[in-house]
Amino acid sequence: MTLAESPIIILPIPAATIAAQAPVGDRGVRATEFSAYVARPEGPPRGALVVIHEIWGLVEHITGIADRFAAEGYLVIAPDLLSSIGISEQVGLEAYAIMNSPDESVRSNGQPLLRAAFASLNVPEFGAWALAALGSSVDYLAEQPGIDGRIAVTGFCFGGGYSFALAAADPRIRAAVPFYGVPPETATISTISCAVLAFYGETDTKLIDSLPEVTAAMQAAGVDFTAKIYENAGHAFFNDTSALMYRADAAVDSWQRTLAFLETAIEA
Repeated sequence: MTLAESPIIILPIPAATIAAQAPVGDRGVRATEFSAYVARPEGPPRGALVVIHEIWGLVEHITGIADRFAAEGYLVIAPDLLSSIGISEQVGLEAYAIMNSPDESVRSNGQPLLRAAFASLNVPEFGAWALAALGSSVDYLAEQPGIDGRIAVTGFCFGGGYSFALAAADPRIRAAVPFYGVPPETATISTISCAVLAFYGETDTKLIDSLPEVTAAMQAAGVDFTAKIYENAGHAFFNDTSALMYRADAAVDSWQRTLAFLETAIEA
């Protein structure tokens, strides 16, 4: 494998974002660059895709999804948004093991560790940094031969929320596919200019309860928004590494719907 073909690349954070982080002290994200996994199709790309990981970080499950999209003909970038705040792949896997343990006491006793590990995600400075990193990811895709502006985004859980956010922040996104993601604020929805296909599990109560309001806001803003809800499924139904949450029927159907949606929406 040549350097040009390496699956790991390093991309910069814009100088303006770095400068804005400095005055807020410990709340700011210090990282001036980030790594990303790139999966390349064998032939000419049919388009490009940003794949945004779950709250557990850029783990093998996510790079595997990137590889699956590449096998379908897409050039894919999966940025690592969490190592910059100390959530490495190893930390993410340890946190994931706690949350998905069949032992309720392990899940309960692990809550303080989880809260401490992910506390930085809740500050607005991280959100600004993460959106800047996603913008740099789009910059990278836009510069690649054969893409011609055909760029979409998908993500899961944490990444589903940031899929919505990137669609709202970057008009270069032609299609968005959030999996069980928290939508942006109602005022921000009006800045989404692409079609959105969003997936939910019916027992993911918090997201399902807010969905009517989200749908109304999308319609009011003129966003082409489609929500698909799967029965007998909850949060993280696509994650086949979780015996507790994975639902094969919902995962297979949502994958097929995603491919069909991208094939048409990315050309719009």
